[in-house]
Formats: sequence, C-alpha cells, structure tokens
Amino acid sequence: MKKAISIWSFTGKTLKESIALAKEAGFHGIELSLDETGPTGLDATPEGLTGIRAYAEGLGIAIPSVASGLYWSNPFTSDDETIREKGIKIAEKQLQMAKTLGAKGILIVPGAVGVSFIPGFTTVDYDVAYDRALAAFMRLKSKAEELQIHIGIENVWNQFLLSPLEMRDFIDKIDSPYVGAYFDVGNVVASGYPEQWIKILGKRIAMVHFKDYKRDAGGLHGFVDLLAGDVNWPAVMSAFKAIGYDGWATAEMIPPYTHHADQIIFNTCASMKRIIG
Repeated sequence: MKKAISIWSFTGKTLKESIALAKEAGFHGIELSLDETGPTGLDATPEGLTGIRAYAEGLGIAIPSVASGLYWSNPFTSDDETIREKGIKIAEKQLQMAKTLGAKGILIVPGAVGVSFIPGFTTVDYDVAYDRALAAFMRLKSKAEELQIHIGIENVWNQFLLSPLEMRDFIDKIDSPYVGAYFDVGNVVASGYPEQWIKILGKRIAMVHFKDYKRDAGGLHGFVDLLAGDVNWPAVMSAFKAIGYDGWATAEMIPPYTHHADQIIFNTCASMKRIIG
C-alpha cells in the first residue's frame, strides 16, 4: 500500500505548506478537499488546480483522492429538493476537480438518516434516505465513468448503510465499475469489526482511510492515534491482503494535537510504516 494523509490532518498550514510537510514526514500522497472557498473551493479554476498539481508533483507527492465536507450540509437525502440538487452539483464539481488534480477518486458521504454530532440535523426516514441516495448515485455514475474517476461511498456516522451487507448490496445496485466503497477502518469500530467489512466488501473497496478508535472512550473522543485504539491491525491487513487491495491508504487524523500539531503528521507516518510493513 502507498501512504497518504488527509488535508484535514493539518492545523494552521496553507495548502502548499501542508503538501510540503506531508513530503517531509515521508508520505507518498495527500488527499485534498473540495471546500466552499479557498484554493480547492467551489470556485476554483482549472488553472489554479493545475498549479496545485504541478507543485505537488514537483515535490514528488501524489494527490490520490479528493474528499469534501460539504455533503453534511447538502446531503443527497435531504427533504429539500434544492439541497439535494446542490449536492449533485457538488459531486460533479468534485469529480472534475479530481480529474484536473490527477486523482484516482473522490469521497462522498451518501447522505444521512441522522447525525448526532451536528446540532439540529433533520432526521430522514431510513427507506426514504435509501431511495434518494440510490437515485443520486444512479445519476452520478455516468459522469464518473466518463471521467474515469472512482466514487468512493464512505461508511461514516450517518445512521445509514450500517452494515457491510447493506453497503455491499447498495453498491451492487448502482452497478458501475467506478462506484465503490471508500472504506474507513476507524469509523467501523464503534459498532463492528473492520476486518469483517473488508472481507464482505471485497473488490468493491476503491479507497481506504486509516483511523483508530477506542471503544471505551466513546463518541468523537474515541478517535485516537494509529495503534492506540482497538483496531486489530494485523487482522485488518490480512483482510486487505486476502481481497487483493494494494492501493492507497490515507490517514485521516481528527482531531489534531492541541500543541505542536505538526507532530501528528510524523507520528502517523511512522505508525503506518509499522502497520503496512
């Protein structure tokens, strides 16, 4: 596997500073994010994105994927059709951004039935959320196929697609070689076992996030440094080997350190070297 780190793991750094720090720490790639504004914002130009790609390539850093936090406020599952349509437009922009940056794929939060960590989030009936999310990916798959950019559906704390069997069947209904899972190892631990998810999802896994989680801590406080939580990393790596996954592993370290925040980048790269072997 090749080691990458999420742009969300950096604190107080510009985009270029983050890319340079990823290189210094020993990473092979960095996952960027489609944001509301900024150098990789909704109004980013192809020229600006090409410049970012050139800067990263000049340092020997790849941009394997593009995430986005914009789906929490613009979910495909919203009761508001205007919001659902904005979510589709965001995904189309994200696909094109990934193409320009030379990325392999994008991360999409498929919507939500409920979100406990967002105050006031409006819940949606599960069956309604399912139908709306499926309809959105049916629309987006042709664009992904045209651009040859993989859409990775993330397993995330959204009270939706809660089991590997359901995620597997949801992806199979979409029926596209360019729509699969963006499997987050740490997100599973509160309610399941990542090695089982890997076995069941199999070749449907397009991209991977590395996080660790301590069940006893609970909630968002349970996310800890790699190797400090309850992830059975030997079992996880054996499962990846069994399904033949040898793509990017991107660390998403949230929350960052309160002091000397850069240190989390170096610690994470060292832990990934031990995990991957």
